[in-house]
This record gives sequence, structure tokens and C-alpha cells, in this order.
Amino acid sequence: MDDVELSEMDEMADDQPIAEPEAPNGFLAFDLSAPLMRAIVELGYRTPTPIQEATISLLLSGRDVIGQAQTGTGKTAAYGIPILERIDTSIRKPQALVLAPTRELAIQVAKALEAMARFRHLGIVPVYGGQSYERQLQAFRSGAHVVVGTPGRMLDHLRRGTLDLSAVRFAVLDEADEMLDMGFIDDVEAILSCMPGAPAARNQAPIVKLPEGLPPVQIALFSATMPAPIVRLSTRFMRNPEHISVTPSQAMVPQITQVAYDLGGMEKGEALGRILDVEAPGPTIVFCATRRAVDDIAERLHGRGYRTAGLHGDMAQAERERVMRRFRDGAVEVMVATDVAARGLDVAGVTHVINFDLPWDPEVYVHRIGRTGRAGREGEAITLVTPRDGRAMRQIEMALRAKIIRKRPPTLGDVAIKRRAAAQVTVATAIAAGNLGPYEGLVAELSEQFDAAAIAAAALRLWDTARTAGRDGSTLGSILVSAAVEAERLEAQAREAPARAARAAEGGRSVARI
Repeated sequence: MDDVELSEMDEMADDQPIAEPEAPNGFLAFDLSAPLMRAIVELGYRTPTPIQEATISLLLSGRDVIGQAQTGTGKTAAYGIPILERIDTSIRKPQALVLAPTRELAIQVAKALEAMARFRHLGIVPVYGGQSYERQLQAFRSGAHVVVGTPGRMLDHLRRGTLDLSAVRFAVLDEADEMLDMGFIDDVEAILSCMPGAPAARNQAPIVKLPEGLPPVQIALFSATMPAPIVRLSTRFMRNPEHISVTPSQAMVPQITQVAYDLGGMEKGEALGRILDVEAPGPTIVFCATRRAVDDIAERLHGRGYRTAGLHGDMAQAERERVMRRFRDGAVEVMVATDVAARGLDVAGVTHVINFDLPWDPEVYVHRIGRTGRAGREGEAITLVTPRDGRAMRQIEMALRAKIIRKRPPTLGDVAIKRRAAAQVTVATAIAAGNLGPYEGLVAELSEQFDAAAIAAAALRLWDTARTAGRDGSTLGSILVSAAVEAERLEAQAREAPARAARAAEGGRSVARI
């Protein structure tokens, strides 16, 4: 995944929902502040998940917590809500640190916290390798209340003296077992040893010296498994933690067909267009990560001949409601949306949900695909998977305890077959409907000069060209030509494959002889 710019994260966090759902009575029991409660309501949260039900009150009371829960159980909100509730906005220093094993998860967590904190106006800053230090330092100077990051970059800031821990009261280890597997456990221990009230790190000098008398930091540790090193870490740094174990229920996953298209090197926009051409779906929602992606994909699909509309936070409330009405009425076939803008969205009859951008949090994946397959109807969830998305897909499958069907994207030949069949149905329907009198006389006149098949082919070409006028020019004829070219190229590659393999083998033997 490419680095997500903070500006894009800001724009996602500012997205507004379609309509305010009813207050989630389950969350009212936690007696949260009005700004945080408003965000929870607008995000569409109604009933706490088991890990949220068991954890939020404990963390609000100041207890250390070990949450043994897989990704996809709602743990980000389980620790995020107590953190955001207890932040003191008058202190413009980091008050909470969240450690995550990868930059992708750090970005995902930061976005989720941004969405929940939107009405408290808190500074949520992600820090990870590959992003400039200056950008992160500027975010710190602007007032970072919560810092979410990978252990390596967090430790770098501590060694540089650029991350102030004097006001930190809350620390979270998210996916601790993953950090162990990736070799970060020593970095995690070094970071925890810098926290207020923490024991010194073993076998190394202190990285940060804090003033005496600071209250000890509250720690929440979340892990799908509890290997011995994680148990030792919790014993060393946590104070009488409450241990909570939750496993995801298969009932959380809608009973719909789930398909992942492995794109390889294919461009995502082209793959999406081909999939829609071949699937010929009913009402469809395409999820993108940013507003810019929403606008771009909506425009590209319109150019391909689909009635599309975008849905994101830059749009006025009246415009969003108009888009929703058009989608419900069938005037819009494909709605392209961001996650937050689509919160609370409930449209009957959605046949397909497509993840143009793969979410790194399986909980978000579940929210997305739950918009199809409702009320006993069949539904299909499609995900576009790039080579960089492999780990995220494995996490989703593990969290859902389901194997997602894997496919290759359609070829131009597949698209041509589908378009040809659609044209045949269109012509057959027109013939069956009758009322061709005005045209039959013209055809009779043309038949005196041209073959009937040529007349029909010319008429189809004119119809197809008019149908795609002002769009991307992908007429049935052009697709058939492109499909033939693609087929010839693939056949040529297949013919050359044995020779290439032989040359490669000979090259290997030559190297061995040398």
C-alpha cells in the first residue's frame, strides 16, 4: 500500500454520514461525553461487540486489560473509545500511544480514531517508516494527543528526543503477537520502559528520563494468541490486568458469496470495469479509500457506460440525499463511496459490494459486505487484491474463519462474449416487441444495394457507437478487435514458453559449469 497522506486521512475523518441513525442504546450505558457519543451515533455504531462490552468500562475505570481477540471483533473501538474519552484537550502533548505491527494497521487505526474523535477535535498522528520525520515533527508541534505508530519509528523518535512522554497516561499494544512474530518485541519492551511509572529496560541504558512522581501509564494489550514472550511482557509492565477472551462469531459474517480477484499487474480501474462488464450486476456499491478515488472511479465507470454517482464528505447533505434517492430509485446503477460517508446506509436489493480498496481492518470489511445479501436475498462481495494486499487478505480470512474464493480478472475475450450476448438479447427483444414498420421500408430499399447481413451489422455498429458516445469508446466492435489482439498475444506467449524455459535451463547449466 502506498503511503496515505495525512490530508487524505483528514478528508476521510471529515466525511459525514447519509443520515443520523437512532442512538445506539448499548453505548449510552458507558456514560460517554456528548461529542464522543455524537460521533459514535453518526458512525452507525448501535450495539457494542462482545470485546467492546467487556473492555470499555474496565478501561474507563483505569484498569489494565489484556484482550485476547482476533482482528475483526471490534477491538479498535474497544480501546479507542476509552482513550478518546479520557484525553485532556487542554494539554497539547501526547497522552496515548498505540503500537501496531505494520504501517498499514497504524494508518487504519489512526483513521478509525480520527473518525471517532471528530467532534472532540483531537490530534491523532500516525508515525511509521517511509514517511518524512519533518512531517511527523510538524504534527507533534501542532498538538498530537494520540500517537499511533510502528515500534521502529516510535523508538526512533524517543532516541531523537522528539516524542514527549511526560503526559502519556495510556498505552496500547495492538496485535502484540504479530509484533512478536515480526521481531519487534525488544523494541516494544524498550518503548514501554520509557513510560511513566514503568520498570527500566533490561540490559540497556534508559532512553528517556522522565520527572519523578508521574502516575503509572495504563496499558491495554490486544493479541489473538498469548505466546510466552507476550505473557512475560504483560507480567513485567502491566498492573493486575483483567484478562478478557473473545472469539469472533461466524454469525458476524453475512452468508454471501465472497470473491477476491488477484490482479497481478493489471491496473485496478481496468479490472473493475471488466468485472462489472462480465458480472452485469444489479445495484452495486464500490468502496474506495479516499474522496479523490471516489471521484476518479465514478468518472471512469461513467465513461464505460454505467450510470454512476459518488458519495463522500465534500458533498452537501442535500446532494448526498439526492444521490441516495437516485440509487434507491434505480437511476444510479453503481454508487462509489467512502466508508464513513456510507455509514448507516441501508438500501434494499444491493446485489454486489466491491472493495476497490481493500480495508486493513476486517471489521470494516464486515461492515461493507453486510450491505448486500439482505432479507434472504443472494449477494456477492468482490475484492480487488493487489500483490501488496496479501497479508490483509490473510487477516480477513483468519478473522472471518472463511476461505474467500480466488479468481483471475476477466480477459477482454470474456468481456467480448458478455457484450455480444447482451447485444443479441437487445436485438431479439426489439424484434419481439414489433413496431418496426418505419424501418422495414428503409431496410427493403437498402437490400436492393447491400447484403442483409451487412445492413444489420451496420445498424448494430451505429447503435453501439451512439450508445457509447461521449464515453470511453469501448464499443462492442472495438472490444472484439482488442480481444482478438489479446488472444493472439497470449497464444504467442504460450508457444514461446517451452523455448524460454529451455533457454533458462541452459543458462543455469552454464552458470553451474563456470
